[in-house]
Amino acid sequence: MFGFLKKKQLKADNTLVSPVSGEVADISQSSDQLFATRKLGDGLVIFPEAGQLVSPVAGKVVMIADTKHAIGLKMANGIEALLHLGVDTVNLKGAPFDLKIKVGEILDIGQRIGTFDLNQIQQAGYSTEVLVIFTDVSDRASLELSSGKRLAGEPIGQIKL
Repeated sequence: MFGFLKKKQLKADNTLVSPVSGEVADISQSSDQLFATRKLGDGLVIFPEAGQLVSPVAGKVVMIADTKHAIGLKMANGIEALLHLGVDTVNLKGAPFDLKIKVGEILDIGQRIGTFDLNQIQQAGYSTEVLVIFTDVSDRASLELSSGKRLAGEPIGQIKL
């Protein structure tokens, strides 16, 4: 009767969607060698065309960097995803980012989570690329990813357990 009082449940969904509109590519195409060499995990890079940001997975927000450039999500299957906005944008102290989420929140796949100002990042001399890194998939899962131009929220792959 009072459905609005129910606590939102984390959905078990292994689908991945593009967090922004733009060109999706293998993570090896990142300009940052730490990401490109998969030292932090496997994933993908998106070269964004717009600053609207959605959740790439269904997950619980477990971390938001003070500078808002990085968001940690934990999926129902236990896999952790790091959404990293730009390269070296930590130096901008959160200025280009407007996040509408908080730690502990349960997100649906493709749910709007905020915006970021591409022009402000570019004018500061930083790359706007958006990375989705799965920090612990190699031990127990594999990624099936596709590349090419996508809109925010469009499917780009699956996690296979």
